[in-house]
Amino acid sequence: MSGVPAPAPVVEVLAGVRQSVMGVIETVLSTVDGLLVAADADAVHPESVSALSASAHSLGLRLAGEAGGGALRQLVTYSAGRHIVVAAVGARALLTVIGDEGLDVTGLDRELRGTVEKLEAILQGDSPV
Repeated sequence: MSGVPAPAPVVEVLAGVRQSVMGVIETVLSTVDGLLVAADADAVHPESVSALSASAHSLGLRLAGEAGGGALRQLVTYSAGRHIVVAAVGARALLTVIGDEGLDVTGLDRELRGTVEKLEAILQGDSPV
């Protein structure tokens, strides 16, 4: 992880996702250009996840635009053993959530709405850091 500590409220929000949704095993917050902001992760390399999430987001934006879609809210990848969700946090950040086979997808969808709002507020400086 980066040598600069993440603000405590951001880490608390990330940890809250893991605690609130069954099957969530890792969370990473990054900038849309792939720089790590904060992570609640044990098994993945957060810097790599940040870079890959930015790449996936960029491709998703292009695909959504080509298909006539509006602003990209999230990308979902289901693979053998893992589920990965990359959610836009405003225009400048991404929240990547990694879950196992038992991920409560419906619960995660509900939780992400509030989580994204909290992270947006923190990143915009509306919350004390």
